[in-house]
Amino acid sequence: MASPADPPSSSSSTSSPGPLSGTSVASLAVCAAQLGLCGVLGRGLGRRHGSSRLDCWVLSWLCYDALVHCTLEGPFVYLSLVGSVAESDSVIASLWKEYGIADARWLHSDPTVVSLEILTVVLDSLLALILIYAILRQKHYRHFVQITLCVCELYGGWMTFCPEWLIGSPSLNTSNWLYLWVYLVFFNGVWVVIPGLLLLQSWVELKTMHHERPNRKKVQ
Repeated sequence: MASPADPPSSSSSTSSPGPLSGTSVASLAVCAAQLGLCGVLGRGLGRRHGSSRLDCWVLSWLCYDALVHCTLEGPFVYLSLVGSVAESDSVIASLWKEYGIADARWLHSDPTVVSLEILTVVLDSLLALILIYAILRQKHYRHFVQITLCVCELYGGWMTFCPEWLIGSPSLNTSNWLYLWVYLVFFNGVWVVIPGLLLLQSWVELKTMHHERPNRKKVQ
């Protein structure tokens, strides 16, 4: 078995000479641009509807979450169903080829990864959009949707990496800081940390609402 630090033995060995290639810079720039756009959009929507400062940040994250699922992971699913990322010459494929240097499964339509991404693109995107609406309109089902979305995100992250860890991580390339700490740890860790924090927020809000109910009855 290969250890997590071993470079992939498959075609991910076609990596660029150095960690910061033109493609890697372009990929990071695209992600930063999407994040900036969604930050402005989320806070703008929140302020227009009188949302709290915290919910404005939540809306920014949800806009980014939905955008990434639709514009990056959606094309990945399409490319994987009609062929593979490695076989495509499209612009989106070049971004996924860059990430595929760190995780070769994304290059060759790994069934587990593609199955999870189909669920992510279809279900998680829809839940994120419903949650945006629920926050803006202060709907009673807001935290039900928020908890459901967070659990889906956490489950997707676990099932993306746990099967790979159990067989010794042969597809993961941790040979330099960019692949390990940026591509694998940061970009995947964000979808663990933020859903975890949103679950905590839902817990606190539901607990507060539960304690407020007896007080309302006493007042009545």
